[in-house]
Amino acid sequence: MRFPRSAGVLVHPTSFPSPFGLGDLGPSAKVFLDFLYDTQHTIWQVLPLGPTGYGYSPYASYSAFAGNPYLISPEILQQKGLLTQKELSAHSLSSTMEADYERGFKVRDDLYKIAEQRFFEKTDAKTKKLWEAFLKDNRSWLNDFVLFMACGKAHGFIPWNQWESGLAKRSVDSLEKVKKQYETEIRYQTWLQFEFFQQWSSLKAYANSLGIRVIGDIPIFVDHNSADVWANPSYFEVDKAGNRVKVAGVPPDYFSETGQLWGNPLYRWKVLEKANYDWWVERFRQMFTLFDAIRVDHFRGFDAYWEVPASEKTAENGKWVKGPGSKLFKTILKELGELPILAEDLGFVTASVEALRDEFAFPGMKILQFAFDSDATNAFLPHNFPQNSVVYTGTHDNDTSIGWYTTAPEVEKHRVRVYTRSDGSEIQWELIRLGMLSVADQAIIPLQDYMNLGGEHRMNFPGTIGGNWIWRYTPEMLSSVNRDRIRQLIELGNRRSEG
Repeated sequence: MRFPRSAGVLVHPTSFPSPFGLGDLGPSAKVFLDFLYDTQHTIWQVLPLGPTGYGYSPYASYSAFAGNPYLISPEILQQKGLLTQKELSAHSLSSTMEADYERGFKVRDDLYKIAEQRFFEKTDAKTKKLWEAFLKDNRSWLNDFVLFMACGKAHGFIPWNQWESGLAKRSVDSLEKVKKQYETEIRYQTWLQFEFFQQWSSLKAYANSLGIRVIGDIPIFVDHNSADVWANPSYFEVDKAGNRVKVAGVPPDYFSETGQLWGNPLYRWKVLEKANYDWWVERFRQMFTLFDAIRVDHFRGFDAYWEVPASEKTAENGKWVKGPGSKLFKTILKELGELPILAEDLGFVTASVEALRDEFAFPGMKILQFAFDSDATNAFLPHNFPQNSVVYTGTHDNDTSIGWYTTAPEVEKHRVRVYTRSDGSEIQWELIRLGMLSVADQAIIPLQDYMNLGGEHRMNFPGTIGGNWIWRYTPEMLSSVNRDRIRQLIELGNRRSEG
């Protein structure tokens, strides 16, 4: 589908201000949406909202379907009568520009357990009906997920293939045993998912009421230590004991002599095809319920993916294997109808990847920070954009625009100054202007660039462990954004909302 000419902001909920260690779906989220409305934006783009595992990365989740319970707002729970103001005050933390996941998780766990107990004590007929509808509508994944989380918690979240054999292999007797053994934890995990989806649904409805579309994110691969692989091992490249056999990565290139070994188990696409891609259909169904559109990460992997034996230490000894291609998307289109998808088509993109993207008219991505490392034929320069594309100054994997310019080679600095006819002193605004005035249907700006922030405020350093996903802003930082300047650029670029 074609998207309207529009502008948006990229920021993840964990970056919102909050007195509970990390941002969530509470009052600060609505303040941010009001900012979008006031500045004529009509898009909010987020990273994946699944429950995070090791390293707190949104791209390493315990589930492709579930929500991150730590995005549940304690303040909304208080508004619902499930917590008291005294309890909130006793568990509040000082708000900083870095997420404190360890302390945040602890205080939230304490509050959530109090709220869950009161929920089941106070449930009225209307809420009970919502609860039952939630259980019914999400039965395809929910029961396996909450059981996985209960078992994972009991085992210290070691990989599920290291659990006792019967449970790892999902024998009927073992499953029945743990369902009874962990009954209390299973109910708690189910309530967390119910509350997450209640809060997210309400927030998305508020965004939509302001004329704002929410763009989500689907990582193509799932984590090995996830409910998805444990519950559906036949769909993934794992052996009978659950050990990975073939894993994902990318081959050696200019950036890495040994490539990148991601370690996610690859899909058994032939098995999935025989099942009419049912797991993928349900995954997209879920995402289209949660979001108005979806960015599909590593889109090229659907055309061909880099397969590496799990025994390898690097990604060097892999090979390209043909992916499901258009068969998958035709099936999803048939089952679900219109596909509001954005294709993350960065990196090594072949003609067949472009053909797959264009067959379904998925817009690709254009990153302005990539535009100045070569000559005028560079595909990331605005004069080379196709209209059906999404332009970013940078993404969550890039530096802020100020950080990028500060550390860029002098030849790139020179090119961007010549291209923008500027001295580079406000490079973030020069790139924002390029994006807004470009032919690309959608222009999405990381919030850090509107805030004039340097590289110390970037969200992620790809290929590194630790120190990622922690950036947050303060209420004062949002208040200080030059809203008039944004509105002028959106008006000039004909990206103004109709509201």
